[in-house]
Amino acid sequence: MKERYDLPCNIAQTLNLIGDRWTLLIIHEIMIGNSTFNQIKSSLEGVSSRLLSERLKYLESAGLITSQLYSEHPPRYRYTLTSSGQNLEHVFHSMVLWGRQHLQKCYKKLIHESCGHEVEISYYCSHCNENVSDLKVVEIGATAPSLQLNPT
Repeated sequence: MKERYDLPCNIAQTLNLIGDRWTLLIIHEIMIGNSTFNQIKSSLEGVSSRLLSERLKYLESAGLITSQLYSEHPPRYRYTLTSSGQNLEHVFHSMVLWGRQHLQKCYKKLIHESCGHEVEISYYCSHCNENVSDLKVVEIGATAPSLQLNPT
C-alpha cells in the first residue's frame, strides 16, 4: 500500500499500515475466526475479490498476518494473525466502546464475560502499581516529569 503520511507520529504511521479501506475489517474477520478467503469475502459484503486479495498480500508483507496453504489444486490459504496482528484487539475493543458512546445506531457492546456487565478502559502504570488517569503523550526520548521533593 502507498505510504500516505510522512509524519513523525505513531497515529500517522499506524494508519500507513492499517488505514486503507477494508483493512481493519479484514483483520477483524480473521480475528473472529474467518480464516479463509471465501469466509472473509462472504462476511464483508461489498469488498471485491481483487481488493481482498491485495489487502491479504499486503497484510502478510506488513507482518500482521501469515498464510498457510491448505489446498494445492486450486491453491487456497488459511490466514492467521501474527502476535502484532493479535495486539490490534485492543484497538477493536476501543472502537466498540467509542461506538457504544457515540454512534446513533450501535450494534455491539463490550462486556465482562463472567458477569455480563459492560466494561470500560483503564490505564495501568506498572511502576506505580495502580490505575491512572493523568496521561500524556510524549516523544520517545523525552523525560517524564520528575517529582520535586522538598528537603526537610
